[in-house]
Amino acid sequence: MSPLNRREVLAKSLLAGGALCAADEAFALKDSKQNAIVLENLKPGTLDWQLTYTRTDTKDKLRCPLIEGYASRTSVSVGETITFFVSALSPGKGTLDIYRLGFYAGKGGRLVQQIGPFEIFKQETPAVGEQRLRECNWKESASLKIPEGWLSGVYLAKISSNQHRYQSYIVFIVKDNRKADFLFQCSDNTWQAYNQWPDGYSLYTNDRPDKKVLVSGVKVSFDRPYGKYAQIFDNPLSQGSGEFLLWEFPLAFWMEKEGYDLTYCSNSDVHCNAEELHRVKAFLSVGHDEYWSLEQFNNVKNAVNKGIHAAFLSGNSVCFVTPYSASTKNVANRTLTRAGRYGGVRPKEKPFMVDLNLDGPNEATLIGAQTVTPFNGSGDWIVTKPEHWLFNGTGMKKGDKISGLVGWEFHGEPAAITGLEVIAEGPTYTGNDVESHYTSTIYPGQKGNLVFNASTIFWAQGLTQPPGHMPPISHHGRPQGPDERVQKITKNLFEKFLEKR
Repeated sequence: MSPLNRREVLAKSLLAGGALCAADEAFALKDSKQNAIVLENLKPGTLDWQLTYTRTDTKDKLRCPLIEGYASRTSVSVGETITFFVSALSPGKGTLDIYRLGFYAGKGGRLVQQIGPFEIFKQETPAVGEQRLRECNWKESASLKIPEGWLSGVYLAKISSNQHRYQSYIVFIVKDNRKADFLFQCSDNTWQAYNQWPDGYSLYTNDRPDKKVLVSGVKVSFDRPYGKYAQIFDNPLSQGSGEFLLWEFPLAFWMEKEGYDLTYCSNSDVHCNAEELHRVKAFLSVGHDEYWSLEQFNNVKNAVNKGIHAAFLSGNSVCFVTPYSASTKNVANRTLTRAGRYGGVRPKEKPFMVDLNLDGPNEATLIGAQTVTPFNGSGDWIVTKPEHWLFNGTGMKKGDKISGLVGWEFHGEPAAITGLEVIAEGPTYTGNDVESHYTSTIYPGQKGNLVFNASTIFWAQGLTQPPGHMPPISHHGRPQGPDERVQKITKNLFEKFLEKR
């Protein structure tokens, strides 16, 4: 047997639960293939981050009143304190097992801390407030000062009770300010917009007699648990975790597996801090990234103009103008509303949109294409420009398709941007077989940077299928799972992003 090299010794030490001394860590980071993400994923993982036993109320099948909770912040930095609020149907003792999600030798998560036991009890379901707002004012259950050494990522606090076997999640993001190659923006505005906790209260539920659902005058609060996802399919692990595990986790899992140097943030972080974007080479919009504030749009647009790459590995992105407001306790950015349509309401959209008077710029001026009507559907991702470098090594020819990869929302009608290329396009069909059309695009920025639009919420489904992930099905279509061609296209794109200009 050949002797182990130093990197293998470091890996074995970490997998055995050891820690790196400063000299060893410096050695590892000097290696061109090492970075903080690689070192983090050498640590031991576990499958126990998943909810094993879940249960919703029998009436609405949305919330889990047996055990549920939320956090005081969507994102938090090392040294800052996050507070957890838990409610339980029966009083007893509760615990929080906190996991960072990543690759971890294929396990998908790592236990970083346990909090508790602490007292839990039933907390009040809030009354319906102005503009249908449901905002909790629960008593604190536990808090945590984020320890030194916690790497930026998406963290799940798994809530358990000593009174029964059922579990739920609280999701939060740990952010940082280090320089990295990629900024993975979580789509938490959209998670909250669709969150129906406790019993059908989202930005899509209102009391209008005309039954229009895409309207102004409705608010949602981050001060409440996430109910189980209730749109295109049934996913038990969405209980308390928003939509991260549905559309975003496969990309995070794959990128960490491949050793890309990435850092994570929330929508509100990009809204609040333009500098968030200037410490990275590339910005990533992931999955279902529908709701953006105007400040968020302007910050990303300005970053692209200054040379930051961007990839919209997403669909239906930057569709609605979403101002933030403070909570009733005057905590900033804890409430969302839908106030306008990027580019204004299109004629075909008027039957189901109304009173959206705060127009933003057309999203196609940033993405390269826009949400089109019908914007629900499924279809194949069909290559139109196989000679493009994006397809190097894929073996794809004009007209070749990646079956079922487009859905359930997408972008079409490409913008008139100099140098923009349509590299894939084709039809989609709704559940009633009404046809629409998507376009996947790429265009050069002003500084030689690139903006890529995959034009599908399902793009990450073609990269990997991590533990706990359920492939979606919508509008009589479904992606087929990991595909070497999607992986190669994404690698080609990322390698181009990492080239020096």
